[in-house]
Amino acid sequence: MLAGDDILELNLTDRARGPLSGILVVDLTRVLAGPYATLMLNELGARIIKVEPPRTGDDSRHVGPFVKTPAGKTKSGYFMSVNRGKESIALDLKAEGDRGIFEALLARADVLIENYRGGTMEKLGFGYEALKDKYPKLIYCGVSGFGHSGPYAKRPAYDMVVQAMGGVMSLTGHPDSPPTRVGTSTGDLSAGLFGVIGIVAALYARKSTGRGQKVDISMLDSQVALLENAIARYVASGEVPGRLGSRHPSIAPFAAFATRDGHIAIAAGNNDLFARTAKVLGRDDLVTDARFTSNPKRVQNHEPLHEEIEIALSAKPSKEWLALLDAAGVPSGPLNNVAQVMEDPQVLHRNMIVTSLDPDLGPIRMQGNPVKLSEYEDPNTRPAAPELDEHRAAILKELGL
Repeated sequence: MLAGDDILELNLTDRARGPLSGILVVDLTRVLAGPYATLMLNELGARIIKVEPPRTGDDSRHVGPFVKTPAGKTKSGYFMSVNRGKESIALDLKAEGDRGIFEALLARADVLIENYRGGTMEKLGFGYEALKDKYPKLIYCGVSGFGHSGPYAKRPAYDMVVQAMGGVMSLTGHPDSPPTRVGTSTGDLSAGLFGVIGIVAALYARKSTGRGQKVDISMLDSQVALLENAIARYVASGEVPGRLGSRHPSIAPFAAFATRDGHIAIAAGNNDLFARTAKVLGRDDLVTDARFTSNPKRVQNHEPLHEEIEIALSAKPSKEWLALLDAAGVPSGPLNNVAQVMEDPQVLHRNMIVTSLDPDLGPIRMQGNPVKLSEYEDPNTRPAAPELDEHRAAILKELGL
């Protein structure tokens, strides 16, 4: 196990795995926010030992979509997609024997990550204050709905709750639509990614201090951090931002537009790009129209501008317009569904669809790693997600227990 100044001293084998090779992460997380953080740490080379409750394991093992094996067994595609490449051991942290195994893991670990609500780890006797002196180099990361301080600290939360409380749902959808959840779990995923940033920063700090520290990540905090333009608009204008559909609040034209046979996205972020767009559409007159001569005027008059653009776009199908816009250097693209994304040549070229080799199901396609590092490989296959308690014997042997 690497620690302190040894973190960056990687041998050739380590170089093939990732910059965090040699870092041992004890993973007490379940469902999505925490497991997504440890998935990304694993993608960067860290070894992840997933500690799960006996019998049931991670809750997401029982959440669909489910895939049926040739032998008739069902497996959660949800669980497999964020837990590939990890090792699993089942421990009851209230049982003396299993607590001893857990502490033996902590003695070797660089990182402990958990995503229980505030106060749970303290009740088990494994809160940060109880561990920091016993394991002074350990980095403790807690990912929770509301963080480990404040009036909401002990409240439970799921992605839906923090999307609602964090203002994201108030910005999502069309003006006349009911509250709409973002189509991917931004509350969980953003917290997981901020958790990775915090852990990597703490590992870097440990290199010079020799000490671990606590990383406290709140899902609600993470949603607030992503409000960027919305907060800036409210502070500047005093007006509460609302739902805008696909359009940008401060740039026009910057939205999804209807064509003869569907929709395309056009993002003309400055006057030059707007002029190019107008030329492609055969509507050079839009550039000199008093309503559209500057970006502030285009934003103010976004509805008539949108209408004029869609009238022009109705003359041809999406594919033809996209070819013309691309040739003119206008940022644009199709509105892909998930199946189309998984066959997109750029996505495939970037190795963003990889194959996990499951022993029961064979090859399973899933999302790849967007962090491309020039000194490390990005293979197109990944290890399978573990069965519950699959690695118990090997881990106990390694610990000498």
